[in-house]
Amino acid sequence: MSQKKQVHLNLFIYGTGHHQAAWRAEESAAEKLSEAQYYINLAQIAEQGLLDAVFFADGQAVSPEAAQAGPTWFFEPVTLLSAISQCTRNIGLVCTISASFYSPFHAARMLGSLQHLSQGRAGINVATSMWDTEAQNHSLTELPAHAQRYARATEFIDVLRQLWESYPHQAVQIDRAGDFTIANQLQEINHEGQHFSVRGPLNMPNSEHGEPVLFQAGSSPAGRELAATHAEAIYSVAADQQMAAEFAQDISERTSALGNQRSRALIMPGLVTYVGRTLEEAKAKQRELNELLPVEDALRQLGVFLQQDTSLWPLDEPVPALPPLAEFTGPAGRYTTILRLIELHQPTVRELLGLLAAGGGHCTMVGTPEMIVDEMEDWLDSGAADGFNLMPPSLPGSLEDFIDLVIPELQRRGRFRTRYESTTLRGNLGLTVPQETVLAPS
Repeated sequence: MSQKKQVHLNLFIYGTGHHQAAWRAEESAAEKLSEAQYYINLAQIAEQGLLDAVFFADGQAVSPEAAQAGPTWFFEPVTLLSAISQCTRNIGLVCTISASFYSPFHAARMLGSLQHLSQGRAGINVATSMWDTEAQNHSLTELPAHAQRYARATEFIDVLRQLWESYPHQAVQIDRAGDFTIANQLQEINHEGQHFSVRGPLNMPNSEHGEPVLFQAGSSPAGRELAATHAEAIYSVAADQQMAAEFAQDISERTSALGNQRSRALIMPGLVTYVGRTLEEAKAKQRELNELLPVEDALRQLGVFLQQDTSLWPLDEPVPALPPLAEFTGPAGRYTTILRLIELHQPTVRELLGLLAAGGGHCTMVGTPEMIVDEMEDWLDSGAADGFNLMPPSLPGSLEDFIDLVIPELQRRGRFRTRYESTTLRGNLGLTVPQETVLAPS
């Protein structure tokens, strides 16, 4: 009998949880967000649950309105993951790096350092950034056009990988009677492109465990093409199983069209869970958080996603008609999700705010461990997902619920490991080490 498809699980750590009002709860960890130990504890809980990785997103700007409404970004993620790497042993460590603002050399050195510090557990989610306010913190007045941002990201990835190969660890000999390094194995990459000019080599040897795992999270056609071409795993957005299946099929077709025998990337849609020993208990946990949500703040954030003023929308009437995706000029991924939620649920404005309050439109599952795992198995077996990017509505409570209740049920059904079999992120995800390009000696 063939083995059941195994689920991959990633913890997306954000503030005190992904619900917009999680920080308002009396028992929240809001006062601990400036303490590294808070995040270390979350990573250790995830590691106790045998999860593949923890993930930090990142942003390059904050508005006073967003800061007033709740926690946004805090620590620079590579720095924080470096600290976490010293307090964990098996769990992967992934963060977002913006190709719009980082240079490939800077990013290659930071992520290469994390790969060494963690002994092979680093991962990078290459992003293109979304807001002009971010650009204005990097000596720009506005972001370049969407196509230009993705062209830069494609070149960024290419240079990043060349740099990671430019100083092979095998070159380090430490011959005390001779040479420390075989000099001609270090190679200048001499990249001259549209966006970057990089001499190389990187000023550190690569890791014996290979380069960091490359993730991608774009939902637009350009983002999907980048993912199909380069990504080894994808954090996707899907309001329901059908949306996830359509995304997975599209990525498979794009990958096959490349004609290079490349394996399709692992796809891990975002997942918000409210878990209880009974359905009523699970619903109560969701209701308690939703009741903490300030309606004015939620409407303001909805307006950001839709790029229009929603402050006067009647709460208990249907959502007003929105422009089709083809006419929308803002970030396409979140807008597509909101359109899908409206199509699926035909909600009032108040109901839409509730759907968006935790995870911004990612799939939400509410129920007992058995109910949650039933749904997860449907996604796995239909090909809609290879795993999930867990987005606990509150931290650490919702994470602990998942680890204590859902993980044992997945293990009982033979869907999830009962121990780590690898100490690297590639091993956790079942990925091979990419074959290094052989550079001719100079």
